[in-house]
Amino acid sequence: MDGKKNTGFKLSVMTLAIMNITAVVSLRGLPAEAVYGPASAFYYLFAAIVFLIPTALVAAELAAMFSDKQGGVFRWVGEAMGPRTGFLAIWLQWIESTIWYPTVLTFGAVSIAFIGMNTSHDMLLASNKIFTLVMVLVIYWAATFIALKGIDWVGKIAKIGGLVGTIIPAGLLILLGIIYIASGGHNNMDMSQGFFPDLSNFDNLVLASSIFLFYAGMEMMGIHVMDVNNPKKNYPKAILIGSLITVLIFVLGTFSLGFIIPAKDINLTQSLLIGFDNYFQYLRMSWASPIIAVALMFGVLAGVLTWVSGPSKGIFAVGKAGYLPPFFQKTNKLGIQRNILLIQGGIVTLLSLLFVVMPSVQSFYQILSQLTVLLYLIMYLLMFASAIVLRYKMKDTERPFRIGKGNGLMWLVAGLGFCGSLLAFILSFIPPGQIATGSHMVWFSVLIIGCIVVVIIPYIIYASRKPSWQDPDAAAHFAPFHWETPAKSTTATAQPATQTSTAAPSPKPDKPGKPMSNR
Repeated sequence: MDGKKNTGFKLSVMTLAIMNITAVVSLRGLPAEAVYGPASAFYYLFAAIVFLIPTALVAAELAAMFSDKQGGVFRWVGEAMGPRTGFLAIWLQWIESTIWYPTVLTFGAVSIAFIGMNTSHDMLLASNKIFTLVMVLVIYWAATFIALKGIDWVGKIAKIGGLVGTIIPAGLLILLGIIYIASGGHNNMDMSQGFFPDLSNFDNLVLASSIFLFYAGMEMMGIHVMDVNNPKKNYPKAILIGSLITVLIFVLGTFSLGFIIPAKDINLTQSLLIGFDNYFQYLRMSWASPIIAVALMFGVLAGVLTWVSGPSKGIFAVGKAGYLPPFFQKTNKLGIQRNILLIQGGIVTLLSLLFVVMPSVQSFYQILSQLTVLLYLIMYLLMFASAIVLRYKMKDTERPFRIGKGNGLMWLVAGLGFCGSLLAFILSFIPPGQIATGSHMVWFSVLIIGCIVVVIIPYIIYASRKPSWQDPDAAAHFAPFHWETPAKSTTATAQPATQTSTAAPSPKPDKPGKPMSNR
C-alpha cells in the first residue's frame, strides 16, 4: 500500500536518524567484542569501512533514486536483476529479522532479570530458560501490538525508546568508563594485545565476523523513505548521521565494558548488565542498577519495534502487488499488515521454544545470531551488486544522492561492501572457538539447512503466484519497473513484473490487470 495513503504522519531527519541508530545499535553485542581488548577497535573500524559505510552510501543512493517508488530492497534489486531476485532480497530481509528477534529479546529478558537488587539472584534468574522464554514472548508481542497501531506510534515510541534505552545508556557507559579509569580504577582490559589482532588465529576471524550483523540495518530504513518530508534530501542525511553515531557508540562502549570486566569472565548475554553493576558499585551507586536495566529493556523494545514494522511493511507492499497470496495481504482498520505480523509472531514463538533443545541460552543465542548473519549477508551481496548494475541499466536516471560523478567510486564502495560481505559470509559457517555451541553437527546442520530452506521458499512462492493474488488498488500505486514503462498499456493499472530476464523489454501481459507470463 502507498506509504502516504495510510497516514499523514511524517518522520523528521532526527527521528529517522534515531530510528536508524535504534535499529542498528544494540548494546547487547558489546560483550562479544570486548574479549578482544584494544583489537576490538580494529574490528569495528574494519567492519565500518568495508560494510557500514558502503551500506549507508549505497542505500542512500538507491533510496533517493527510487524515493517515489515502493518496495525498498525489492525495488533496488528487482530493477537490476529482475523481480524474482528482488523478491528473494525482500524475503531475506524479512525472514532474517524474524529469526533474529529471539536473540535480541534474550538480552531484553536478561535486562528484566537484573531489575532486582541482588546481583547473584539476578544472574541466576537470567540463566533460567523458562523465565527467558516467557520474557522474550512478552516483549515481542508487546512490540507487535504497538506496530499494529501504525507508523506514528512506531516512530514516537522508537524515538523515545531509542534515546532512553540505547543512546543514553551508551553515553552513560562511556562516561562511567572514563570516570573509572581517570579515578584510578583497575583496567581489566589486556592492553598488551594492541590495536592489530592476531589474524593468524582463525578463531579471532570467525567470532569477529559476527560484527557485521552489529552494523546491519541501515538499508532497512529505505522502507520508510516515503514517510519522510523531502526524502531525496533528508533520507541520505539521516543515514549519514546515524552511521557516525553508531561507530562511536560501538568503539567507546566496548572499551568501557572491557575496562570493568576481565575477558575471561565475559558472558554474551549478561556481561553488559554486570558491567553497569560493577561501575555503580565502584561509585557506590548500586541503586542505579535497576534503573539502567529497565532503560535497556525499553531499548530492546524500541529496536524490536523498529524491525517489526520495517521489513514486514516492505514485504507486505510487495505482496499486494501480486507476489503473496491474499491471506498475507489482510490488514487491520488502520491499513497495517495484520496477518504478516501475526505469522511473524508465530515463527518467533516457535523459534523461542528452541531454548529447550540447545545446551545453554548462550549457545542458542550464538547459533541463531550466526544464521541471521548468513541470511542477511546474502541480501547485502544482492544489494551491492545491484547498485553497480543499475549504474549501467539506468544510467540516465536522476540520482539526487550519488556516489561520485562517474562509476569508479561506486565500483570501489559497492565492491568493497560486496567483498566484505562475502568474507563474513564464509567465516560465519565456522563455529567460534571462544564460545560453547554444543554439537558441531547441530551447528552446521542448522546453518546449512537453514540457509538452503530459507532461500528456496521465496522461489517456490514466486513460481506459484496467480493473477488473483494482485490487489488492483495496490498495484495502481506500485510503480512498474523501468523496463516496463515503455511497454505499459493504456490502462491505469501497473502490472507486476514476473519475467526472468531484465535484459530486454517485457512481453505484453497475457490479459490486462494480470501478472505477465514467465516466458
